[in-house]
Amino acid sequence: MILKSITSIIARPKSALSNLATLAARLGDIHRSFDQININQGLILTELHRNKKSKHLQDYEFRVFSQCGEDGILQRLINCIEIKTKTFIEFGVEDFYEASCRFLLMKDNWAGFVIDGSASNIARLKTSYFYWKHDLVAINAFITRENINSLLAQSGFDEDIGILSIDIDGNDYYVLEAIENYRPRILILEFNADFGPIRKISVPYEPDFVRTKKHYSNLYFGASLAAMTHIAAKKGYSLVGTNSASSNGFFVRNDLLNSELEVLSVEQAYSPALFRQSRDQKGEFTFVRAKDRLELMKGLRIFNVETNTLEWL
Repeated sequence: MILKSITSIIARPKSALSNLATLAARLGDIHRSFDQININQGLILTELHRNKKSKHLQDYEFRVFSQCGEDGILQRLINCIEIKTKTFIEFGVEDFYEASCRFLLMKDNWAGFVIDGSASNIARLKTSYFYWKHDLVAINAFITRENINSLLAQSGFDEDIGILSIDIDGNDYYVLEAIENYRPRILILEFNADFGPIRKISVPYEPDFVRTKKHYSNLYFGASLAAMTHIAAKKGYSLVGTNSASSNGFFVRNDLLNSELEVLSVEQAYSPALFRQSRDQKGEFTFVRAKDRLELMKGLRIFNVETNTLEWL
């Protein structure tokens, strides 16, 4: 079907190919077909993983629409704990084409509320073929700890949501700390592995923090896994694993923990990030390895969330 669609586009006379609307529609059909193939593969992998006995979340990784295996991990978690209301809130989603909760939306018919700071990203999402087909609300807003609760109130969800995913490359710690009136069953929290496994630290809070503008290295953002575990514990959650990319931590509400899940210390869950996203002062990739990344940020200020003091990297 996909090859037939491509062939029909190529075979059209040049005058027809000039009709961009027709071409865009055909390409959209191809995109939908690929998505359906990916979803079907995800369905198969979900069933293959269902009877695994491992408590190690990384053993369940696979990706359909997620960035680094989160789709498989979430299928494992929702198989381990009861989800009363199939709802998710995810922010920092860009246009939601690659996102942690999109597979849940399209495979399991969850309802979702997503936020991104780019108006063009949200506009693209709202014109996607899947936006109108599912119970999804998307808004454009730059998230701060001052506005997060009023933004989340627009979701219309009650406090017992299924999943909250935070990935804003900056004030993640402070935004989570500020959230009231929601008790998600699962938390997905991005962390900065380059801050190491020990220190409970975050970039200092600035309402207008933008990672790409703050420091040329593109490495100075967010909070350590220890810091995110610290604030999650204060809110009643335990760390049950990270993805193998070492970018997201997964937390389950304490009243839902059971024998199928293993609570981990930060030291047990942490590993250096292998992906190489450092840049030079011209914005070009430098591909610095994990052991050398902290040196690029040496001398920058950092906030210790345990002692509430400013320190230095």
